[in-house]
Amino acid sequence: MPSRHKARQRAVQILYLLDMRKQDPAEALEGFYSSLAVPEGAERVPRDTFLEELVRGTIDRQADIDARITRHAAHWRMERMPTVDRNILRLAVYEMLVTDTPPPVLIDEALELARQFAGEESVHFVNGVLDAVHRELAAATPQA
Repeated sequence: MPSRHKARQRAVQILYLLDMRKQDPAEALEGFYSSLAVPEGAERVPRDTFLEELVRGTIDRQADIDARITRHAAHWRMERMPTVDRNILRLAVYEMLVTDTPPPVLIDEALELARQFAGEESVHFVNGVLDAVHRELAAATPQA
């Protein structure tokens, strides 16, 4: 079973592809699994349910996610953001909305993805937007 970090890396790559090609998510996932190198005679790579949940969930909630990002991305429209940044943000916001993973962990993961796929300028941008989204969500959550 791949690590959650590896699943997030792959999810960003698939979301990027979906964003660029406007492809069906099921087709993109199938294409991803088909592209993985499998030694001759070995069984196909097992499906990663966490990866699939990340991709499908992000796509299913994209309108809400994009609205949240847009509120906190000063002077940036979604379509003008670098595609990689946009999809790293979407993935992290999706997880903030639906998982129990602490937001600081999700933000750190997103920053690692930004470093890996984009660069330091993107790291600062992603951090600022996700920190603002996290504060918004925390303010909207009743304290026990």
